[in-house]
Amino acid sequence: MSPERKIRILIAKPGLDGHDRGAKIIARGFRDAGFEVIYTGLHQTPEQIVAAAIQEDVDGIGLSILSGAHDYIFPQVIELLKEKGANDIAVFGGGIIPEEDILALKGSGVKALFVPGTTIEEAVKWVRENIKPRK
Repeated sequence: MSPERKIRILIAKPGLDGHDRGAKIIARGFRDAGFEVIYTGLHQTPEQIVAAAIQEDVDGIGLSILSGAHDYIFPQVIELLKEKGANDIAVFGGGIIPEEDILALKGSGVKALFVPGTTIEEAVKWVRENIKPRK
């Protein structure tokens, strides 16, 4: 019997925002927790993020958005995943997201949103409880 595959998470920094410290910290925290992590780097488009997620066969995509473009980027990534037949890849994220936008984003298919002050341990716990390796 082979051991279960590690959870694979793609961390992406979409848009024009150049601040990726938080994305790098969460990527490191996820690696330390035993997940396989792919970090795409800065200035990624939704199309690049989805292509990388499919190519890397990830189980989840974590988007870090500080630019205010969350209302566009999250739904765009979810729509592109559907178009590519990969809507079983969970989308979650964090950053500066106003409380009033969180409900709408979750309604569009975002599984979880982590706002400033969320600990790495909380995010790791959520991933362990909510994302399983895809078949």
